[in-house]
Amino acid sequence: MELFRETRLGHGRFLLRKKAGSLVRKRFRGSLKNAKSIGIVWDASDISGFNFLSNFQQRMQERNIETKILAYYPGKVLPDRLTAIRYLTCIKRDDLNFFYIPVSNESENFIRTNFDVLIEINFNYCFPVEYITTLSIAGLKTGLYDEKRNNNPYDLMIDTGKPVRLDEYLENIIQYLEIINNNSE
Repeated sequence: MELFRETRLGHGRFLLRKKAGSLVRKRFRGSLKNAKSIGIVWDASDISGFNFLSNFQQRMQERNIETKILAYYPGKVLPDRLTAIRYLTCIKRDDLNFFYIPVSNESENFIRTNFDVLIEINFNYCFPVEYITTLSIAGLKTGLYDEKRNNNPYDLMIDTGKPVRLDEYLENIIQYLEIINNNSE
């Protein structure tokens, strides 16, 4: 059990709301066929979903869409499966400050990268993943629909029902991003 976990987390959420209030980003207006880059923020607590993410990345690469994944793994040592993959960067518990805020260079660079689309995979409501998603300057943010979550940062929410399956979730995102066409030129 972590000492004062809820108090520390509450202060982390306060700091996030304060920073999010001044966030400026350029909206992505287009569909998946216009996208050049996709960022994925993934709660890697359950690494069994890595195969689905790997397949998704490969599908996007076939469409000439650069895909980068930033994973948060809550353990101290990364599983071998998550190392030495060029499109995947992992942050661990050691990369968080006292208030559970990611402070690594990798997370800061990811937040400042202007992805056309950002996909959040955060089925367990992991705060470091939420933090990165909220402060990202990505043009279009997608995430899981949750009626209880306040201040969600998404432009597009996906509701797959319960329990959430990663493969269905990613398929729904592809389906909706292919339908969307906001070109206002």
